[in-house]
Amino acid sequence: MNKVFLIGNLTRDPELTETPGGVAVCHFAIAVNRNYSGQDGERQTDFFNCTAWRATAETIARYTKKGNKVAVSGSIQLRNYEDNQGVKRTAVDIIVQDIEFLTPKAGDGFDEEPRQNAPAKRKPVLQSMDDDSDIPF
Repeated sequence: MNKVFLIGNLTRDPELTETPGGVAVCHFAIAVNRNYSGQDGERQTDFFNCTAWRATAETIARYTKKGNKVAVSGSIQLRNYEDNQGVKRTAVDIIVQDIEFLTPKAGDGFDEEPRQNAPAKRKPVLQSMDDDSDIPF
């Protein structure tokens, strides 16, 4: 089974392109902190290149930007290539199947201070009912 779950922050804005056949593809990278600190007391960070396809790609490109925290699930794919000097290299990519946005969107109140003169929210008023004849129990 090839399944990976990662939580991290986007290191750059997502790049949305299309294949020659018109299929949307989105490339982005996330930085994921390790669970432990090194001998120097600093936490190490791993960087993962991610690829999403179709509607998922379009959604990521539309609603995320550099710095946003996301949870990604998908699979690991190894890719072999030859660099400019002719050296054979291997790259690790995450093929995104699902994503959850963990950074609150603007206007949710999580990243903003409450306004001083904001009107108080009204609580609904409940009305008492005296007739219990319609209750089935």
